Amino acid sequence: MSAMTDPWEVLAGSAAADPPLRRLFDIEPDRVRGLTFEACGLALDLSKQPWSQASFARALDLVAATDLPAARQALFAGEPVNASEGRAVLHMALRAPEAGPWTALGQDVTAEVRSARDRILAFAGEVRRKGEIDAVLHIGIGGSDLGPRLVWEALAPNASGIDLRFAANVDPSEITAALAGLDPARTLVVVASKTFTTQETLFNARAARAWMDTAPGAGSRLVAVTAAPEAAAAFGVDPERIFPFADWVGGRFSLWSAVGLSCAIALGPEAFSGLLGGAAAMDAHFRQAPAGENLPVVLALAHVFNRDILGRPARAVVPYSRRLRLLPAFLQQLEMESNGKRVGRDGRPVARPTAGVVFGEPGTNGQHAFFQALHQGTDVIPLDILAVRQPVEGDPAAHRALLANAVAQAEALMAGRTEAEALQAAGGDPVLAAQKAFPGDRPSGFLLMERLDPPTLGALLALFEHKVFVEGLLWGLNSFDQWGVELGKVLAARILPELEGGPAGTHDPSTEALIARLRSD
Repeated sequence: MSAMTDPWEVLAGSAAADPPLRRLFDIEPDRVRGLTFEACGLALDLSKQPWSQASFARALDLVAATDLPAARQALFAGEPVNASEGRAVLHMALRAPEAGPWTALGQDVTAEVRSARDRILAFAGEVRRKGEIDAVLHIGIGGSDLGPRLVWEALAPNASGIDLRFAANVDPSEITAALAGLDPARTLVVVASKTFTTQETLFNARAARAWMDTAPGAGSRLVAVTAAPEAAAAFGVDPERIFPFADWVGGRFSLWSAVGLSCAIALGPEAFSGLLGGAAAMDAHFRQAPAGENLPVVLALAHVFNRDILGRPARAVVPYSRRLRLLPAFLQQLEMESNGKRVGRDGRPVARPTAGVVFGEPGTNGQHAFFQALHQGTDVIPLDILAVRQPVEGDPAAHRALLANAVAQAEALMAGRTEAEALQAAGGDPVLAAQKAFPGDRPSGFLLMERLDPPTLGALLALFEHKVFVEGLLWGLNSFDQWGVELGKVLAARILPELEGGPAGTHDPSTEALIARLRSD
């Protein structure tokens, strides 16, 4: 492919000719309408992204060059799109409203999916009806923790009667804090681990089991969620309390499986079903909407445009909702574990930068922290703002103030403050004026949720899942493996016996010195 026909080069050339962002609103009168997209209770405004409408059209050419329809069909058909592990990626089946048909590597899994979902909802309903449980302790890490934790934080105002706690970090202070104030006779412990070999999870599970054993009937209150039911049974979990899921459910996409059992119990089966339904609606939108109207596609293109065409290695995510405060952490894992890779599906180095750094805090807290750098720093850091139109709880006036801040930040980043305006604000002092000037032309996307309820939250999370798939397609990556997390875990397993007094291994001098220092007691 020549440079003249390479869609990446064409897009780069178009972007180089684009005027400043502020001017685009003057020369493109239909810009807001043309760059605002809606589906599933979400409205996405990308008009403050630094592309002209012509460059947006060229960005869509990137998608056309990848043959998205064929790749998407392979994903939903259960083909081995996770080629390095020989697995299908079929978490969409877990939330589909119909029974199927669904196949994974050619094998019909429809009955398995339906049976697993029915069992989750039935168990959640049974626990709530009996009224014998006051709290659920969910033990997991990574994908077995972040998704359920985010959902609980977001939807907790809808819950009643059952508290939900989490323990992920192997730091013993975490399990200690999670158990504080709970009654072992009235607490259900759910251990979620795909392999049931994860070191952090097993340490916390053993601690929780010892705590539970102080009350009678502990075995009936220990539940396992895993793709390795034999390992869970060997740990001591009653087979009737083991909820399996298939190996085609990736950890960071596992919320929709039995990993979401804790949320189904604490929030209720109806709320969990609503969450699944909202995600399924986004699945349908992703499959059916044209690329230029498809929320996962256009959001992926905005992020790729900033990352690859404009060379911006970081992105801030700021939810103007305390209930969504874990979304930046959730997206860190989803995006940086899925697409933080330097080698493509073909085993060769990638041609361009892949997943950038994702960070964030809830608004308005972030405004009093890193927003200084967003507005006046030497690096241009794109910002994704999320807001909820309808108040979740509390004072409606405070919610309006929150929304005012969200809208104002997007406007301030784009419009800035000229030196002439700053000079007036500084009372004519040119030194102070230079410090009070804002360059503007700083991009943001604005994602507005109509309400924070289970269906809309489900749609939001599925939107980002599919966005990551589109980005991986554009970069030539397998977004569904994570070999980068393995090496440190292997080395930790070797070092732990040394810290416990075993024979010293062979390491680099720095590592050997650290081990010796940690063994000195």
